[in-house]
Amino acid sequence: MFFHLSALSVFLIIAFLIIYYRSRILPIASKYLPTSLVAKFTNYEPLRNFSFSEQANAGITSNNFDLESNNISENSGESRIGLDERGVEEIRRIMAIEKCTFDQARLIRHNRILAKNGIAPDGTPMDSKAITRLS
Repeated sequence: MFFHLSALSVFLIIAFLIIYYRSRILPIASKYLPTSLVAKFTNYEPLRNFSFSEQANAGITSNNFDLESNNISENSGESRIGLDERGVEEIRRIMAIEKCTFDQARLIRHNRILAKNGIAPDGTPMDSKAITRLS
C-alpha cells in the first residue's frame, strides 16, 4: 500500500515538474518530437510563407522600403520566398495598435530592438560604463 502511494506521489511530482518547466523543456524536445505534438503543448501554429508579392499587396511596402522593385523581379537575385513572418506580424500589430504607417511601424520596431539590446535610438550605448568619447 505504501509502495503504491509513494510511486503515485513520485509520478505526480514528475508530471508537475514537466508541466511547470515545459517552456524550458519543449524547445529542446521539439527537435525530437513531431510538429503536431509540439503544437498542442505550445499553442504554436506553423506560419504560412507569404511571397513578396502577397506581402506587398497586404501593405508591407512603401516608397522607402519597396518590395516590388527590389525583390519581386526575376533578375533581382533574391532567393528568399518572402520577408521574415515574425517581423511582418510584429509590424502589422504595431500598425494596428499605434495607427501608424508602415515606415513608422518599422521605426518603432527597430527602436524596440535597439532598446532591448541596450542601445539608444541615436546609436549610442545606454550602459553607464560604456566609453563613448576619449577626452
